[in-house]
Amino acid sequence: MEGDGSDSLVTIKNIERELICPACKELFTHPLILPCQHSICHKCVKELLLMLDDSFNDVGSDNSNQSSPRIRLPCPSMDKIDRISRPGWKRNSLTPRTTTFPCPGCEHDVDLGERGINGLFRNFTLETIVERYRQAARAATAIMCDLCKPPPQESTKSCMDCSASYCNECFKIYHPWGTVKAQHEYVGPTTNFRPKILMCPEHETERINMYCELCRRPVCHLCKLGGNHSNHRVTTMSSAYKTLKEKLSKDIDYLIGKESQVKSQISELNLLMKETECNGERAKEEAVTHFEKLFEILEERKSSVLKAIDTSKKLRLDKFQTQMEEYQGLLENNGLVGYAQEVLKETDQSCFVQTAKQLHLRIQKATESLKSFRPAAQTSFEDYVVNTSKQTELLGELSFFSSGIDVPEINEEQSKIYNNALINWYHPGKDKADSYVLEYRKINRDEEMLSWNEIEVFGTSKIISDLESNCNYAFRVRAYKGSICSPCSRELILHTPPAPVFSFLFDEKCGYNNEHLLLNLKRDRVESRAGFNLLLAAERIQVGYYTSLDYIIGDVGITKGKHFWAFRVEPYSYLVKVGVASSDKLQEWLRSPRDAVSPRYEQDSGHDSGSEDTCFDSSQPFTLVTIGMKKFFIPKSPTSNEPENRVLPMPTSIGVFLDYDKGKVGFYDMDHMTCLYERQVDCSHTMYPAFALMGSGGIQLEEPITAKYLEYQESM
Repeated sequence: MEGDGSDSLVTIKNIERELICPACKELFTHPLILPCQHSICHKCVKELLLMLDDSFNDVGSDNSNQSSPRIRLPCPSMDKIDRISRPGWKRNSLTPRTTTFPCPGCEHDVDLGERGINGLFRNFTLETIVERYRQAARAATAIMCDLCKPPPQESTKSCMDCSASYCNECFKIYHPWGTVKAQHEYVGPTTNFRPKILMCPEHETERINMYCELCRRPVCHLCKLGGNHSNHRVTTMSSAYKTLKEKLSKDIDYLIGKESQVKSQISELNLLMKETECNGERAKEEAVTHFEKLFEILEERKSSVLKAIDTSKKLRLDKFQTQMEEYQGLLENNGLVGYAQEVLKETDQSCFVQTAKQLHLRIQKATESLKSFRPAAQTSFEDYVVNTSKQTELLGELSFFSSGIDVPEINEEQSKIYNNALINWYHPGKDKADSYVLEYRKINRDEEMLSWNEIEVFGTSKIISDLESNCNYAFRVRAYKGSICSPCSRELILHTPPAPVFSFLFDEKCGYNNEHLLLNLKRDRVESRAGFNLLLAAERIQVGYYTSLDYIIGDVGITKGKHFWAFRVEPYSYLVKVGVASSDKLQEWLRSPRDAVSPRYEQDSGHDSGSEDTCFDSSQPFTLVTIGMKKFFIPKSPTSNEPENRVLPMPTSIGVFLDYDKGKVGFYDMDHMTCLYERQVDCSHTMYPAFALMGSGGIQLEEPITAKYLEYQESM
């Protein structure tokens, strides 16, 4: 018996890695089975759902970046955990409940359905194995009998019905033969007395008693009678137990029978590892040899180019020196002038004429050179500038040769950056790659390149989180098929927003005019019913009558920090104003509506055509810019510094950056993440995202990048 216990202890210790939760990296606690068949702790599922839900609904937090599910999760408050555990729990009636998250085991998105956690089965088998492991780990500390008089004896049995441990004598006393207690279920000594009853997630009062062969999951009789499994083929639990146990036993017997084969393959893997080590070193030596050859060619070309430059430089300097000596001779008492003065002293006429003729021609030639001075050589070495652009591009693409794998291409139109970065790519080749490696790195302001971060991806898209604000990031991807790797794709440069993304929805309660504005159920899109009431009141309209702006604001305010949000204005929009406004200004706008006012009446920081002749206040409690007719209007400045072009094409997506502490607001073109306009704003009160529409128009809030953009590939 002692030998059996020792062997069992060794076996239990050998499977420790199978008992670790992939989320918290600790032993499983109340494990649940996910739809992808991986297990995860009950508390880890709750924490993951809370984190994902907070990423969509908690706003105004400076700490907007979410941790990876593989990192130890922070412990949420018990009231939040209890709230998310209740069936039908939602933050509000219009915000959908978060029911999908990436499984830490397979990194695929899994859908928990409408019931969420309540629709998951407890993994009692895994829970029992973990408990046995814990018991084996603390075998040195015996479990004592709960009923013995002091001193207690070591227990030998634990009753699951009584939730107590007994020594042999006490068990006989409290479970006498022939009584009801004698029928109690007992196991070896344990401290885990949780009832092992598998209840149906759909029908909480019904026990599991059948097995659906189509869905491959346990069900109750109500599921078969009128539930989701009414038309499915089911079998009895005993039959499923027998069948699956036989299959699992055969699998185990097969593995045990192949133990010698596994050992030989382990030995082969060790040899392959050593061979890989040697081949890797040899490949490095070959790569170094190739680069040294390139260095030799570059050194040779460098020496040749420098020699040619030196030769040309010497030739030009010699020409300049000769020309300079000639001009030195033109000076008085030097050279030609002095010689001519000596010739003039000649009194013999024949001798003078003989010499003076030649001298006259020389002086005449020198005089002409003075009239049109031309350097004897060029000072520029433009002809000797080395053009390395083509070679630089080739060296930048220098990579290992790959046969049969095309280079993947990043889809720039489908790739975007907002609260996270979503990178999509496609593989132009016929043969699909086994996997991809997405690389990204930050580019500093001085264009310094940091090291690449690598992520292995089994699909054609990936979400990158934890990126720093207001930074440029480069992305590239390469494909793998077996041991062959393709070259990297062209790099895609994206610029992150200048601040963490601020999440909010349109407020349907504060000042919302449902007669003029139409809000969708998700509260992330608003449209203006163009001129509806104007048509109904057409007989009262006279010349000079103007319609008013219809305001709508965000449902969350800002009281500190830096925040950024984005939206799209529909191209057909006639007049839309967007920006920020303080709570006191909004009360004035929304509580005192004017049925007929001129657009020139409302001064909005000097942003529309009608306010440019009004008094400008440099510190107003609001800032709105005008967008309409596919144009973005830069407001007129109160100073003399006017922008070159005040009317710009309307960007596809517009971003707003509010620095509450510094009292600044900026408007961005999201396609290039460039600031179109910035000014001061009075932030003494709570600031809200503000929007106003007149005539036909529509505004769509930019949706945060979530895991639903990723392709879900079911593990086989």
